[in-house]
Amino acid sequence: MTAKRLQALATEQGRQALAQIRLVATDMDGTLTQAEEFNDSLLVMLEKLQTSGMPVLITTGRSAGWVHGLLHYLPVVLAIAENGGLYFTKANRYPTFLQPIADDHRQLLLQQFNRLRQKYPQLKESSDNPFRLTDWTFDVTGLSLESLQWMTDNCHENGWGFTYSTVQCHIKPLPQDKASGLTQVIAQQFPDLAHHQVLTIGDSPNDESMFDPAQFPNSVGVANVSHYLDALAHHPTFVTQAEEGQGFSELVKALFAAMNP
Repeated sequence: MTAKRLQALATEQGRQALAQIRLVATDMDGTLTQAEEFNDSLLVMLEKLQTSGMPVLITTGRSAGWVHGLLHYLPVVLAIAENGGLYFTKANRYPTFLQPIADDHRQLLLQQFNRLRQKYPQLKESSDNPFRLTDWTFDVTGLSLESLQWMTDNCHENGWGFTYSTVQCHIKPLPQDKASGLTQVIAQQFPDLAHHQVLTIGDSPNDESMFDPAQFPNSVGVANVSHYLDALAHHPTFVTQAEEGQGFSELVKALFAAMNP
């Protein structure tokens, strides 16, 4: 499947979907970033959304420690870290956990990482791993789709979940994913919103659960999601023409046009 077969955002169907939106839930790396960095355009778009009264939250695979600091600087209402494991709000800088975590959780994650290293001894723990609370990460660079599938199967056989992004691979609790975490956050922080009023945005396999139309019917992939379509069971409802942060800017402009016809 190619990106051309996905529904273009600039259609009447896309406009009707965007007109319903009351909350934006977006991935970060490869979606808000451009060439792995935030640029001026992103900050302008986030500030415009904030000023218009459209709340934005980030849902990322990045670590709790990393996200805790980032939330202080960006005009967003809250941030979900570690692919749905926990979240921080502006008002409460202590993490709210979305999955139960046992005292020996990190040791058990390390055991599973070592199982994977028995077959792939070259695996390198990610530099942000010491700042994580709910998952265990290692670098994705150089891993084939076949290797990633084997890791997924091995983790499942041992009672763990597994996902990956453009940045890293994640060993995590089986029920932990972005959609389940986002669902809990909506119930806790935005109880009056229906899921069709939430716009989910992403670009890679760890965003797949947010592309599930049974959970979030209005989803958008920035154009670089096309690199992963063959690996995704769920595809975004709409796709932008531009990649990465430029795709997010394209989306925000379309959202404003739908909000102010």
